[in-house]
Amino acid sequence: MKLPFKVTAILIGSYARGDFNLWSDIDILLLSEDFKANPIDRLNALDIPPGFQVIPLTLKEFEKLLIKKNPMAIEAVNSGVILKDDFKLAERIKASKS
Repeated sequence: MKLPFKVTAILIGSYARGDFNLWSDIDILLLSEDFKANPIDRLNALDIPPGFQVIPLTLKEFEKLLIKKNPMAIEAVNSGVILKDDFKLAERIKASKS
């Protein structure tokens, strides 16, 4: 999936943990400042292949979820696999853990 804007893509869920099975989908958290306000518009703007679950969030939305200790956001930080990192979140996450 090619995207025409800056994005940080994080693999989460069973594929990131390594405990996926035949029925598992591939969960990708997409973070970008270029997403529109309406979540439905965000999903419609992406060409998501079958078998993928994409969660498009702005960086600010992701930070709010972290503050609220949202399980998905915590999982992304603790065990997510960063696939693309235009916003250098890996460095910020690593610095926050030390």
